[in-house]
Amino acid sequence: MNANATKTAPARPRYDHAALDALSTQGDPLADETVAEMFRREEVGDLNTLMRFFTTAGDKLPEQLPNSARAYFEATAMPPSWVDWDVMEQARLFFMDNAAHINTGLSFAAMPATYAVPRLSRLLASTHSMAYPSRRMANTGQFVTYLMQTNSFAEGSKFIPAAQKVRLLHAAVRHHLRHGGHWDVEKDGVPICQEDMIGGQICFSLLVLDAMHRLGIHMSEDGAEAYFYAWRVVGAMLGCDMSTVPETLTEARDYCDLYLLRNLGPSPEGVRLNAQLMRMYEDVVPGTFFDPMVPATVRFLVGDTIGDWLEIPRTAWDTAAKAVPVFLGLLETIEDSSPYAEWALDKAGSLLSGFELASLTRGRVMHHAIPAELKGDYGVKAPRTGRWVPPAPVH
Repeated sequence: MNANATKTAPARPRYDHAALDALSTQGDPLADETVAEMFRREEVGDLNTLMRFFTTAGDKLPEQLPNSARAYFEATAMPPSWVDWDVMEQARLFFMDNAAHINTGLSFAAMPATYAVPRLSRLLASTHSMAYPSRRMANTGQFVTYLMQTNSFAEGSKFIPAAQKVRLLHAAVRHHLRHGGHWDVEKDGVPICQEDMIGGQICFSLLVLDAMHRLGIHMSEDGAEAYFYAWRVVGAMLGCDMSTVPETLTEARDYCDLYLLRNLGPSPEGVRLNAQLMRMYEDVVPGTFFDPMVPATVRFLVGDTIGDWLEIPRTAWDTAAKAVPVFLGLLETIEDSSPYAEWALDKAGSLLSGFELASLTRGRVMHHAIPAELKGDYGVKAPRTGRWVPPAPVH
């Protein structure tokens, strides 16, 4: 072999710092242009009022809807054409079989992990709605429940309108932070950029699966891939650039490892938001005896590094949290013993998830309103004080 022959350069990995740097400068053009037009025309308040009456796919859009918003809602009313409905059905069955475990992963692992990304915790702390963890968890829980229903993408579903509103909500936060002079784009990139949008999709899928694995939950590879696939569909509905979104769990792992390596760290906002989250779950659990299990479970699932960054207290209950996989393993053994036991435990998990969601929402439908303003330290009005109260039900 000729020693001077040109060597083939190693293939560049799909995700590297240069790729994520590029994603950090990109937003969501369709939603961003829609929101910018509504702010120019001072139509945000009218839109929020009208959107309370648009909660179901197939409903006629309100006649008074601003034209810019109407074009957006018409353009985003259908799921992506590439969706494999057989895989989505696998994902739904996976969710039904693991509803309580998935909610545990979302609440005690994925959500705290986002608070350990200083850029995200700063952003979350900047808004009215996200400053109240009960509201964010209620929105997230209801969103996932809508996603995993049998008719999630059909006429009559709640998921598509919820996704359309969340996408506009993200664009509104981007608008405020970019144009209010309180966000350093050169330093922190575009707020809620493509890097973070894809990172969020992976946190709510891969990190939830990781938490389930840490809890000792048995799951098939096909089921896990289907659950991740469902979140790829969510990413498309929320404006992610699908040419850059991981296609498999292996690719998601590569993206996640690099994303967390680049972005994890301590911040005062993250500490405060996580403390609020833990207090909220202590309030949901009846009595006070098991309150220490909340921080112990979070620390067990996110690990000591993130646990220390979030200033999660260490207690004697940390040892008890490590026994949770043993208890869940026993339940799975019982579940595998007969179809009746499987049905009973799945039903119990479903009821537990429903109770948790009902506790957060108080039985009301959550509305993803576009924030017309942010907190005072971001150059706008200060938030209201006191306990957050869910909106009145819409009939």
